[in-house]
Amino acid sequence: MGVSSNKENWQADGREVEAIVAGRHADAFAFLGLHQIGGDWVLRAFVPHAETLNAYTLDGRPLGHMIPRHGAGFFEAKVDIDQRQPIRYDAKNAGGSWSVFDPYSFGPVLGPMDDFYIGEGSHLRMFDKMGAHEMEFEGIHGTHFAVWAPNAQRVSVVGPWNEWDGRRNPMRNRNGIWEVFIPVLGTGTIYKYEIVGADGQVLPLKADPFARQAELRPRNASVVPDPTPFTWTDQIYMEERASRDWRRTPMSIYEVHLGSWRRRPDGTFMSYDQLAEQLVPYAADMGYTHLEFLPISEHPFDPSWGYQPTGLYAPTARFGDPAGFARLVNAAHEAGLGVILDWVPAHFPTDDFGLARFDGTALYEHEDPRQGYHPDWNTAIYNFGRKEVSAFLTNNALYWFEKFHIDGLRVDAVASMLYLDYSRQPGEWVPNQHGGNQNLEAVAFLQRVNSEVYRQFPGAFMIAEESTSWPGVSAPTYANGLGFGFKWNMGFMNDTLRYMSRNAIHRRFHHHDMTFGMVYAFSENFVLPLSHDEVVHGKGSLLNKMPGDDWQQFANLRAYLALMWGYPGKKLLFMGQEFAQREEWSESKALDWYLLDAPSHEGMRRLIADLNAAYRSLPALHERDCEPEGFEWVIANDHANSVLAWVRSAPGAEPVLVISNLTPVPRAGYKVPLPLVGRWVERINSDAGWYSGGNSGNQGGIDAYAVEGRHMPAEAELFLPPLATLFLKYEPE
Repeated sequence: MGVSSNKENWQADGREVEAIVAGRHADAFAFLGLHQIGGDWVLRAFVPHAETLNAYTLDGRPLGHMIPRHGAGFFEAKVDIDQRQPIRYDAKNAGGSWSVFDPYSFGPVLGPMDDFYIGEGSHLRMFDKMGAHEMEFEGIHGTHFAVWAPNAQRVSVVGPWNEWDGRRNPMRNRNGIWEVFIPVLGTGTIYKYEIVGADGQVLPLKADPFARQAELRPRNASVVPDPTPFTWTDQIYMEERASRDWRRTPMSIYEVHLGSWRRRPDGTFMSYDQLAEQLVPYAADMGYTHLEFLPISEHPFDPSWGYQPTGLYAPTARFGDPAGFARLVNAAHEAGLGVILDWVPAHFPTDDFGLARFDGTALYEHEDPRQGYHPDWNTAIYNFGRKEVSAFLTNNALYWFEKFHIDGLRVDAVASMLYLDYSRQPGEWVPNQHGGNQNLEAVAFLQRVNSEVYRQFPGAFMIAEESTSWPGVSAPTYANGLGFGFKWNMGFMNDTLRYMSRNAIHRRFHHHDMTFGMVYAFSENFVLPLSHDEVVHGKGSLLNKMPGDDWQQFANLRAYLALMWGYPGKKLLFMGQEFAQREEWSESKALDWYLLDAPSHEGMRRLIADLNAAYRSLPALHERDCEPEGFEWVIANDHANSVLAWVRSAPGAEPVLVISNLTPVPRAGYKVPLPLVGRWVERINSDAGWYSGGNSGNQGGIDAYAVEGRHMPAEAELFLPPLATLFLKYEPE
């Protein structure tokens, strides 16, 4: 079926008609829809399956019968109108009739200012412009689509409404941003982009990089989200958050994988709403200040735990829709809990429907595999030096803060971003312009995103998972730092877990593992992380890392966690470790909640709740978490007895003694230097019977007496329970 001959002057060139029908036309908007030709208004439409087509204005005025020019469904006609306006068609064939609104009779939605700011990479509200947005436009309801594909010959939005036919809804090219407004389409419409690369090849259908909702895996199409604004009720929380200096505020983080914290009785995932009903009150009752979720951006593969995201802007459909996630955050805020999301800008998976070679070229990634391929994770690395990529990621961070009121992002794998030779042998990486191994473009990106978050969202914060000694990770950008608020203290975690895993009789030879961390404890604003990474891949649970019999394992873990809560730095504990989960974590099943029926596990849970309460209520334990004046050793070198003791303090607050006996030997009459004479009251004793310990201690407190000629003016004699940590708070008369 070809183009009919004997055309008049206003009629379309047959080659262009053939190009439209074949899906090869380079600029459909310049050809379809309404156009003035020689003083006449001409209307052209491509409506597959239509045998007849009649045109109408939006108010129903007939514009006449369209002339068929191609048997595949191409029509055109001269029409009597005086200006461009939306057009509706009545289409018919032997099977019936249907209405079609002409997308090519609408003007562009994006404006010149969008073009300018998107073009220079400085647009900070791209999530309001790119992707799919349901809206009213030029008098009709529909959805606007926009996507970046600068090297494409053609981009079309496809879905069930057009039979996934890329010839039917080609988009308008605006300097590499392709857009189209399609009338009638709305909430719940599934869609993808069909892209013809620069070489003329049709690529695998692509999901929308800016999609704010996606299908449930294994399906992977994007979904037009409900545009109804969410009604937040967390105003009081947000106002209080804005005035907080988190370095001097308690921060105790409960790290959670939403798919395996708890499951429904039939083993299926809980919804965002069920998590709001169960997880939020549990964490609040435990005394945590924040929930941290492993990545909830859409991802295709459950065992990736979300760290290989394919939809950075879409809360995963595993647990519900975006409004459901907003309800979870809102519920957390109403309970006084902040929400931190793990965020993955370091790399992205190479699934065909994702960002990899998005328009047929290395668009989001580097072309050179020495820069654009990650050997550890078999993923692609973002080209941070490309302004459009930096803007895509920066906008994504801002999106979660603005649209979902989150409190912080924990940025995954920062070290892999900072070093060009990360996990690479000589010759496998490309030096920077100065010949070094620092990724200067990634540094500039991190500084940009951190400064924008802190500028726009008072009280929000950024946390780096960074495992090297890169200087100034948590220093502000104006001081040439990376601009994070906090950094995970991987050294503390590695050193102390290595020490605690040793048999107690050998600990005297490794005392430095517990003291070395204080050499650098205040070089950054640290979070002390006992995260999911420590309880997977054969590492066992925290309980199983501890030596000795069952009693000693529990006593060791109680002593260790209490020591950590008394140590300078913010706290993070992965779910299940608060009640001493015995098995290492698996994303495929719920935590072993039945363990709480056993006194030793319930005792561990009680201890964590009491540690959180003490940490939050005693200013000495949190107001100088990141500053050296809040910490002083009192016993640092008792290798022989494996005893450690320090005093935590803050201006205007009563000091707190933290002392740990890390052998199973009880020690009576143990002398401890103290800064003040008087009564010191026991706030935490990890050996208490309440925690299923041996219930030995100091009957609630000790009295410090004055001494002369010592480095501290007072001293006290303590009973140190075996494998236990004590907190003793000074009580002024």
